[in-house]
Amino acid sequence: MTLKQKLQVVLFKPQGSIDLEGGIALSNEMAQVIPQPHQLWVIDLAAVDFMDSSGLVSLVKGLKAARQSGCRLVLCNVEAPVRLILEITQLDSVFEIFDTYEDVLSLIHDRRLALAS
Repeated sequence: MTLKQKLQVVLFKPQGSIDLEGGIALSNEMAQVIPQPHQLWVIDLAAVDFMDSSGLVSLVKGLKAARQSGCRLVLCNVEAPVRLILEITQLDSVFEIFDTYEDVLSLIHDRRLALAS
């Protein structure tokens, strides 16, 4: 028996600061997506140069919503100032963090191969 599941990617690309205003905008953007099992939510932080506790709350809320719906949420392209915040709060051990979006695409490719066998 072969089990095939289609993995859908939902890409979020916040820009600038994820502070109170930016965090609310990101949360609203994530809330507009109807979560489906086997979706992969990717938050590409390449264009984010600052994050505060409000931004962290948005990320954690997004992660919780994704997990409750059977989705997987990952971060990629995390720049040094944001990575430092994640490390200080030890959230770098909670989130799956990939260096690049291409690394995330490799994950998808590998998962599809595993599901097809």
